[in-house]
Amino acid sequence: MTHRWADEVAARVRGHDRDDRRVAERPDLRRAAVAVVVLDDPERGPGVLLTRRTSKLRDHPGQFALPGGSVDPGEDTVTAARRELDEELGLALGPDAVLGLLDDYPTRSGFVITPVVMAAPGAVGDLVPSPDEVSELFHITFDELDVEPRYLTIEESPRPVVQMPLVGHYIHAPTGAVLLQFREVALHGRTTRVDGLEQPVFAWR
Repeated sequence: MTHRWADEVAARVRGHDRDDRRVAERPDLRRAAVAVVVLDDPERGPGVLLTRRTSKLRDHPGQFALPGGSVDPGEDTVTAARRELDEELGLALGPDAVLGLLDDYPTRSGFVITPVVMAAPGAVGDLVPSPDEVSELFHITFDELDVEPRYLTIEESPRPVVQMPLVGHYIHAPTGAVLLQFREVALHGRTTRVDGLEQPVFAWR
């Protein structure tokens, strides 16, 4: 990232990580990490990468997701996010690409997800998604990401279900919650919590 907006985004994410990040102390849940990758595509401009999982996967098939997965033994969350990004999209980034972490998000399926924000060079067309894990790859520009979420009420929980209207669909938590917080922190410099936002019932398993 070389433009002025890049410096602002990097500073806001680093400041949130340093001063405002909320850590979930949940030893009963497994650790996972996702990569929020900021890529300044030569044609589309700056945006973040989003995938759709293949229908062949055991966990959450066909759902929209950020590149990521479980933290392996001996790994930290940053290392796990970088590894998963390489495995899913063929994008190998070093530690210097990491801008910072967003808030942990405890999921209904038994994980605490740590979002790792990274800056990547190159173009979307240069990426090589793994056909075993990714059915579609999207690049959501900052303008496209800067939309208002929708909140639903469900009988099963007192917490509102969040939906982000993106890529012609409604993206639910945890992915929708992470993207919402990235929008708030990185684009607007606002400390907005999302761990109180609910997932749809179909994602509880």
